[in-house]
Amino acid sequence: MRLFVGLDVSSFDMKVCILNGEGEKLNAFTVTNDLPGATLLKERLLDCIGDQEVDVLKIGLESTSVYSFHPSMFLHHDEDLKVFGAKVFVMNPKQIANFKKSYSDMNKTDEIDAFVIADYLRFGRNQMSVVKESQYVALQQLTRSRYQLIRMMTKEKQHFLQHLSYKCNTFSQEVDSSVFGSAMMELFLEKYSLEELAHLPLEELAAFLQEKGKNRFGDPKCVATSIQKAVRSSYRLDKVVEDSMDVILGTSIEVIRTFQKQIKEIDKAIKKLMAGLTHTLESIPGIGPVFAAGIIAEIGQIDRFDDETKVAKYAGLYWRKHQSGRFTAEDTSLSRNGNHYLRYYLVEAANSVRRQVPDYRDYYVKKYSEVPKHQHKRALVLTARKLVRLVDALLRSHQLFTPERGVKI
Repeated sequence: MRLFVGLDVSSFDMKVCILNGEGEKLNAFTVTNDLPGATLLKERLLDCIGDQEVDVLKIGLESTSVYSFHPSMFLHHDEDLKVFGAKVFVMNPKQIANFKKSYSDMNKTDEIDAFVIADYLRFGRNQMSVVKESQYVALQQLTRSRYQLIRMMTKEKQHFLQHLSYKCNTFSQEVDSSVFGSAMMELFLEKYSLEELAHLPLEELAAFLQEKGKNRFGDPKCVATSIQKAVRSSYRLDKVVEDSMDVILGTSIEVIRTFQKQIKEIDKAIKKLMAGLTHTLESIPGIGPVFAAGIIAEIGQIDRFDDETKVAKYAGLYWRKHQSGRFTAEDTSLSRNGNHYLRYYLVEAANSVRRQVPDYRDYYVKKYSEVPKHQHKRALVLTARKLVRLVDALLRSHQLFTPERGVKI
């Protein structure tokens, strides 16, 4: 007996359609999208099975943010369904929408959508979407939250620098933006006027920067000199305007510090989860705890994917072919589908790895020189695609990376 269960999930309910291997509808009903509803769904599914022997039991639903999360995890972990080898698939809505186009005579209703999902499962085109195990789901929530916090903090730093340009309009020209950090925030949190900063003894300003920067400045006097140069060459504001800028800068600094504190807390939780997962990605030069956690969180258990090509497609690191007759286009665009979080981590990791691993550096340079435009972007994406093969190999074999052989036992 082969059973395919399609669920069309909303915030309120779940439309259910159960098909057999021949595509015949065995049952269709609606349950609430909560624990009692999911329990009822399971019971009715077990009633449908009865005493029959089950060869295949697949349950599918579209990825609809938080609406699909709870029912998919409930059904995935249910012990009664595991007896029958149940597999739960969370699928890209675009895949279902494209598949539904073949049913041109169908209306748009939730009941029909549930049928289409079940039929999609029946055709077996769902190998990439097995539900992740709990530890990967937990890690994914943490890494995605960290990603969003980093983006918000970056935006707030830009906001800070924008208002800093009002207070000191030549600051960004004279002072390297890479020195922005705790010391700079402390400096402007003190709410010095430009005149006070201009006449502050150089040694005192350098000592202040070194103390607040926790000795991270290689040449604090040089930084102090560039700050004072910027201060002396900047326009002077009316006091009422300068006071308002000081309030804005102080508020912005507190927001940045809040983000930093939240990121540290999330990092602790990520480190704790990662300690329970066996992996060797950090043996690759350039891939640290952040990139490793982000990649693993999005991939989940590697055996969800048949091979590295499926991982690349899941990340959206593939190019569609454009062919008609004897013509084959050489210039094709990168797919816009895929998991953008995984694509982000792989591309950023590739950018780091190519700086430290000669093989990846040479590959990047080769791809960079092949085209006259978009060289860096193209070369980096292709390097990320190359990195997928290594990531896949290490996650499957638990081997360590070595530059000479790529991996070793």
